[in-house]
Amino acid sequence: METDGTYESRDTRGGAVPRPAGPPTDGRAAHPDAPAHVPAPPRTPPRPTTAPGTPVPGPAAPAAAGAVPGAPVAAGAVAPPVVAWLDAPRPEAAPGIWRFRHVPPPPPREARKLAPVTVAGLLIPLAIGLLLWSAWRRGAVPYQWIPLATFTPADWWYGGGTSPRDWHGAEAHVVYDGVFFAVLVYAIARLGAWAELSRHLLADRRPPVRAALTAGAALIVLTFVWPEAFPGVGWDALPVVAPLLSLVVLLGGGYDVLTSPALVYTLYALITAAVLWPFARLGDWPGLVRGRLGARAAATADGTPPPLDPAAPVPLSQWPELRLAGGRPAADLLAAELYAGRMNDVDCARVRRSVERGRTHGGGLASFVDTVLRQGAAAGAHPSGDRDLPGRAATHDLLLGQVRIGRCVAEERNPAAYRGVGLALEPAALATSLLVVGPSGAGKTTRLTGPVVESLTLQALTGACAVVAVGTADAPLGPDVAYDVVVRPGDPASPYDLDLYAGLGDPDEAAALLAEGLVGDVENLDARRAATVLAQLIGPYRAAHGRFPSVPVLRELLEAGPETLTALLDRLPADGTAMRRELEARIRQAGTSADAGPLLADRLSLLDRPAFAEFFGADGSDVRPFSLKSVVHHPLRVRIKLPERGHEEASRLLARLVLAQFLAAARTGAKRAHFVSLVLDDATGALTAGTVRSLQRLRPHDAGVVLGLRTLGEVPEALHGPLFGAVGCRVALSGITTWDGRGFAETWGKEWVETTEVAHHTVFADQPMTRFIHAVRKRVTGKAVTTDAVTTRKVERERWSASELAHSLPPGHAVVSLTTAQGAHTPPVLVDLRG
Repeated sequence: METDGTYESRDTRGGAVPRPAGPPTDGRAAHPDAPAHVPAPPRTPPRPTTAPGTPVPGPAAPAAAGAVPGAPVAAGAVAPPVVAWLDAPRPEAAPGIWRFRHVPPPPPREARKLAPVTVAGLLIPLAIGLLLWSAWRRGAVPYQWIPLATFTPADWWYGGGTSPRDWHGAEAHVVYDGVFFAVLVYAIARLGAWAELSRHLLADRRPPVRAALTAGAALIVLTFVWPEAFPGVGWDALPVVAPLLSLVVLLGGGYDVLTSPALVYTLYALITAAVLWPFARLGDWPGLVRGRLGARAAATADGTPPPLDPAAPVPLSQWPELRLAGGRPAADLLAAELYAGRMNDVDCARVRRSVERGRTHGGGLASFVDTVLRQGAAAGAHPSGDRDLPGRAATHDLLLGQVRIGRCVAEERNPAAYRGVGLALEPAALATSLLVVGPSGAGKTTRLTGPVVESLTLQALTGACAVVAVGTADAPLGPDVAYDVVVRPGDPASPYDLDLYAGLGDPDEAAALLAEGLVGDVENLDARRAATVLAQLIGPYRAAHGRFPSVPVLRELLEAGPETLTALLDRLPADGTAMRRELEARIRQAGTSADAGPLLADRLSLLDRPAFAEFFGADGSDVRPFSLKSVVHHPLRVRIKLPERGHEEASRLLARLVLAQFLAAARTGAKRAHFVSLVLDDATGALTAGTVRSLQRLRPHDAGVVLGLRTLGEVPEALHGPLFGAVGCRVALSGITTWDGRGFAETWGKEWVETTEVAHHTVFADQPMTRFIHAVRKRVTGKAVTTDAVTTRKVERERWSASELAHSLPPGHAVVSLTTAQGAHTPPVLVDLRG
């Protein structure tokens, strides 16, 4: 009968799934009538010794005793690393970016280079200006004094010239020189593009460096304006201060005006400010000062931090969502548990998820708050009672469900937002399914599927997902104690058996899945035809015996002739008209040339071996059958260890069967509260036309599949295109062949890039003198005189070509593209899986 995978157990070993939470290990409040104010966690996790998410070799040391629940952390005490992990910033970022303390990379610096014409434009006006100033000082400029004589009174000069008669003429000369100098400097600066050159040199500098450089330049200029203020400076001052003082004397009617210290020092201050103003504006001194003052204002005069702003966001370690929902006592208790070191990252993620679910379900939050007050940090623990894994090999951020798989290479081919940042996988991306292709030794299991399985098993402890990990016994997918269910077909010590019929009660549906596993890879036999043959046998057998046939019995039925099938027909109940009609059709077909029974029996014989005598629903076996339908209803951690060493074909058959059953189970039922994932470490021979079609239908059902392949040649060539289209995340490891790279290159497509072509054309001169100069130049340089023709255009280029994927990827690297279930996607990026 249909049992949803939770069968009436024949298990004599215990370990039923899901297992209820065990009693408290410390003897506190084990009875349901215990006082509500006494916390009674089922299992206390080890006290963390490293930041959550970092790899650890094994369990940490036990928590120190003596912590008082609800007590604040003492002054000077160091908070556990989990507090800093929980309160760390996780800014929004593009899909796939590791968001834990993520700092967006600076915008890429454009390769700017000063053009030769810009340098010449700076030097030529400067040289002309120096020549003009030298000629002015010597009085060699034609008509130099005519403007001075025109705009000043005649009685200041001796007749017929500009020789000063008194102090008025002398001071007027000084002012005149200063005006010419100011006009000359302004003209040189504008013609030489000094402002543009300065901005170019300071554009890529940090604000402190930019301010320091402009301050140094301002100091150098001040040594020319006030040389007497700097010891060791022996040159004359530029005509800046003296002309202004002379102008004040002329306007004031004599030298008595300079006897006022207030006027003189005010004038000095204005001159200094005028000299510093361009440099302050160029170096953004006011912005730097405002930033420093703002940082200093963040602390009080005695150096202690200011009181918290009530409007500021509350750190996550204080459980603000729970407080806002009215659960302040529970939030205080959880904060005390957190600071006392009795919570780890799994507990934090599980509690936050329970709070979010309680807020969206009526009455759920009140029940959870009551559970927190009774059980503390162990509230809502996984049915197994586990609150962590025995050890971790990857870096995780369970608050977001991310696992870090590497660091994006800071190279031009990668988008700017991904250069140098960490790359992570999460359920939002795995919901579109993941395809990993790479040869043996490229890191397919140790650096990708292994960390993904570890992340999913950790998230299963928070109730966020269920995972089924399929691989050989030697595959590094974690120890058996990290799973709730371990299925080892062919191992007599296996506590669980694999149900060939997926716990289904409909013979047609069970036959379709079994046919996909048996003959899904056979090209000359349609899976629908094979399913019809199986349904004609297992349906009547179930009607007669109350259960589906075991492997030996089903093989006998497939090989049986009309006489044996007639005996089964006689055992059918009288009201089984439909089943009788099915079996009669099978009897008519048995033994004919179009009979698919012998081929099905031949494939089924791979499982009808002595090593599997007690498995797959064998009569008299005490091994409990496990159905993949269970992962749809419970956040289970399932490990299926496929047989090897002489049973390779049977392993591939079981992998096809498990994949077909998972795809069917994941698409059934209402909306789940957790993510469901299947990880096939080696999907060789597991993919068929039916399973590839089913992969495309997983996205709306919050489920995904991770497929690992050594080469695309392990998949029928007709399925290469549909397979790349069915999965949203693709990984090409280093060492793949050009044949495999062609599939990735076609899937990732092309992009528009700007290319520059430079053509060198030889110059042919017509004039004799020009030809002579060109001949001399060719004799000296050894090259003919040419002109460059530069052409810039946009062309389409493959993001990653098959040749680049096969020959340009360094060891330990991969090209990764991700797509989320919401449709966000990343272009293919080069990732260092060792970073």
